[in-house]
Amino acid sequence: MQERIRKAITEALETLGMSGVDFSVEHPGELEHGDYASNVAMVVAKQAGENPRECALRILAELEKHKPAEVEKVEIAGPGFINFHLSRTFFSDQVKEVLDKRDDWGKNNTLAGKRVMVEYTDPNPFKVFHIGHLMTNIIGESIACLSEFGGAEVKRANYYGDVGIHIAKAIWGMLETKSQMPKDDAPLAVKTKYLGDAYALGSKRFDEDKAVGEEIKTLNKKIYERSDEAINALYDAGKQWSLDHFETIYQTLGTRFDFYFPESEVGGLGQEVVRKNLGPIFEESDGAVVFHAEKHDDKLHTRVFLNSQGLPTYEAKELALAKIKYDHYPYDLSVIVTANEIEVYFKVLIAAMNLVFPELAPKTLHKPHGMLRLPTGKMSSRTGNIITGESLLNDSIALAESKMQEAGRNLGDEREKVAVTVGVGALKYAILKQAIGKNIIYDAEKSFSFEGDSGPYLQYTHARIASILRKAEAEGVVPSATIAPGGISTVEHVLNRFSFAIKRAQTEYEPHYVVTYLTELAGAFNSWYAQEQIVNKEDKYSPYKVAVAQAVAQTLKNGLWCLGIKAPEKM
Repeated sequence: MQERIRKAITEALETLGMSGVDFSVEHPGELEHGDYASNVAMVVAKQAGENPRECALRILAELEKHKPAEVEKVEIAGPGFINFHLSRTFFSDQVKEVLDKRDDWGKNNTLAGKRVMVEYTDPNPFKVFHIGHLMTNIIGESIACLSEFGGAEVKRANYYGDVGIHIAKAIWGMLETKSQMPKDDAPLAVKTKYLGDAYALGSKRFDEDKAVGEEIKTLNKKIYERSDEAINALYDAGKQWSLDHFETIYQTLGTRFDFYFPESEVGGLGQEVVRKNLGPIFEESDGAVVFHAEKHDDKLHTRVFLNSQGLPTYEAKELALAKIKYDHYPYDLSVIVTANEIEVYFKVLIAAMNLVFPELAPKTLHKPHGMLRLPTGKMSSRTGNIITGESLLNDSIALAESKMQEAGRNLGDEREKVAVTVGVGALKYAILKQAIGKNIIYDAEKSFSFEGDSGPYLQYTHARIASILRKAEAEGVVPSATIAPGGISTVEHVLNRFSFAIKRAQTEYEPHYVVTYLTELAGAFNSWYAQEQIVNKEDKYSPYKVAVAQAVAQTLKNGLWCLGIKAPEKM
């Protein structure tokens, strides 16, 4: 409909001899201002030096001659906005469309035919799954889902750091506590706790004792070269324990990766690529190899790509990773989600990539996210321990179960499953509800508010509608968009904005537009539900009201899917 209104305006301008005007057609902020609004008259008036309202009147007169049949009324508002109000028939047809399309409702062809790889999460074996990994996972999964909703073929990638000094610290700790090492048949939780303790020990001694520091550096070289069978065995066991543990977290979050790229497999190519381009792109400096990015962009700076020992840095490895990912899956777009602390570094990387792999740089999009903090400002628990991403996830699930018990919700065998669904949904909503680059103050209690602005609020609205639909089925009220009341409800107007919210989120890679929309939709439905009796066999409009409720439930389900959040039938 947005494009049809744009076409009608364009035709009116051509008739008036005003072609070539760049104007907008958008949903106005307030519903009373119509379903669509255009600034065309103000744009034309500014170019022609005319009065905007007089210009709007001329355009309006021409629009009335060939406006779309679904537009019931066109009017001028404010300084010269032209507002479009859609007809009852349009909204009735829209409800029918939602019921017909079901899971395809809201999908578009924004990325049709495109191959997209989204890289996210990227945890390091032998270390905890921290808050940053959790945020990156939640944001990356939503971007992947939104891309799929836009028609793209999407592959999910995970690049993890399986080499580096952090590994050596953990292995040193394992050697020191080898007698305490869990057996192969020990629970995974016991194994990962052991790894965490070993890393903490190695890290502490590395900082405190210079001699131990040198031991760990020597150990790091052995690990990198795989020159010691005993150390290799410890490394292989610990790495697998970590990766298996991460998989349990991904399963809880609802993520499945198509590709795993270990850091150990990209260093060689990174080193080769930098050496090959020494002179024209990279330069030697104090024994290292650097890239003077400021020569290409004065807003950037110099970064090391090979250190003084000739080993590839993260920058060189990322350069190689872009090529390796493309060799595995020739993408049209590679989206990389990380914390914003490496945003500037990534700009240098893209500048180097433009010279080394000019065909890949334009296909690479970095989406940096902000930090997550508690209202106290400290990311530590009451016991003083740092809160990990895993503990935050588990705490959210436990809080969901506690809230259900407080509310007296008896879900029987489904209680645990629903607690996971709601707990994960609360956390994902809290992270996705604002622009990706902003920092987040996470308040666990507020994330479970049933007054709005929370994942459980949206999920509960969906579950409430599912209950209404079960009641309608039991009473023989079949949803139908055939006979509608004369008045158009606010919730029907809001339904019309779903596709716009989805497309904007896809175009800008910003899931918060979907979060904002769904919260508005749930609010509109709950207000409508408080005023209307939806299921009533004696009411000739009841089938239509049930159809509207079903359309809202479908929209909530589809929108939540784009956020990586499940829509429960019961809560």
